[in-house]
Amino acid sequence: MADKSLFEKAESLGLNYLQQSLDRHVYPLSEDLSNLAHFEESMPEKSGNTHAILDLLDKYGSPATVSQVGGRYFGFVNGSVVPAGLAAKNLSIFWDQNSAMQVISPISAKLESIVESWLKDIFELPDETVAGFVSGTSMANLCGILAARFRILKNQGWNITEKGLFGAPRIRIVTGKHAHSTILKTISMAGLGKGNIEWVDVDDQGRIEYPKIPTLDASTLLILQAGNVNSGSFDNLSAICKKAKESGAWIHIDGAFGLWAGATKKLKYLTEGLEWADSYAVDGHKTLNTPYDSGIVLCQDREALVSALHMEGDYLIKGNLRDGMYFTPEMSRRARVVELWATMKYLGKEGIDEMVTGMHERAKQFASLLSDIPGFNVLNEVVFNQVMVQCNSDTLTHSVMKKVQENRVCWVGGSMWKGKKVIRISICSWTTTEKDILISVQSFRQALQESTMET
Repeated sequence: MADKSLFEKAESLGLNYLQQSLDRHVYPLSEDLSNLAHFEESMPEKSGNTHAILDLLDKYGSPATVSQVGGRYFGFVNGSVVPAGLAAKNLSIFWDQNSAMQVISPISAKLESIVESWLKDIFELPDETVAGFVSGTSMANLCGILAARFRILKNQGWNITEKGLFGAPRIRIVTGKHAHSTILKTISMAGLGKGNIEWVDVDDQGRIEYPKIPTLDASTLLILQAGNVNSGSFDNLSAICKKAKESGAWIHIDGAFGLWAGATKKLKYLTEGLEWADSYAVDGHKTLNTPYDSGIVLCQDREALVSALHMEGDYLIKGNLRDGMYFTPEMSRRARVVELWATMKYLGKEGIDEMVTGMHERAKQFASLLSDIPGFNVLNEVVFNQVMVQCNSDTLTHSVMKKVQENRVCWVGGSMWKGKKVIRISICSWTTTEKDILISVQSFRQALQESTMET
């Protein structure tokens, strides 16, 4: 029998951590980072004490975490966690389910089917759309691009599953110059070659200039963006997708954090035209605030997705509901749908709308307050949850960012925009309050004053 007290202790330590997460410093202190040396040792020869292992993790591991579950982590688009989702994940860990087949985990198969239908509902996608539950948008993008590769070649009489890429007809790839780095990564992984991309110019917000999209045809993979990683901007899906669809091109939308705008009333205009695309990538662990990891690929062409990720074996047992392995690259896969289901069930449509719209409101508040401080220049139209800030020089921008990070009141990251350094602020936590923004803006103000005095 398992030691019940061990799991009670783990739960107690975890709850203590959560209770402190909203008020603690966002980034580990230097002392906390140095204390990670306590984990350095040779592989133990003998079995250890389980309670001592938890004590070690809590004493030196907990302080060395980044508090992204709190309300002032703005560094990357890393969401917080809705309590219902976190609690459900903890329960599912005890289940230890493999989502490969219905016969292996009936509960996983059932919840995947339900969440698939919910996603089609809130994004208003056609009934034939299928979902695969993967680790994140990087993998979801790969799945969508592999499905596109299968369909484009199949339509030209080439079965890539049997023949491979050697000698295959050429696939055209068209995307904007601000495509996310994971798009380039997945194009490379799919064997299509980054050097084959036909780049389209973007406007001052990073949106594709759609009149400049080259003539498309049935050999084309068009990749669009719902949420620029720096500016938060959306390609004009309503102006692009229907016309592109009529050309026979495959349309894939990278909507890692931005696709959730389609689940709101106020921001839904950003995703108008979404239904004309063929495949989509979106994360739960970003804007929806499910625990890590939770990525989703959505595809209107079931045959293309399943064929691209095909799985065969005489020993496999097909279920009458759903076998998750046909919609993802992995066979063995944690039942991550449990916490996704729990989060969506708890929030409902109104809760998701309120949470996502709230992130937008906090981003607008942050941008407005920074704009009122001489020395800060907000560069982007805050259409979603991203804010880009620049000071009077690259040196000053970098110095302010580093001081904000060192102050640990909040945490932000840096990026490049039009060849110059910017501070990038991502609002993606349900716990972020108006007060959190006020405290964070004060940290920015202090960092600017200190940096200006040093230059």
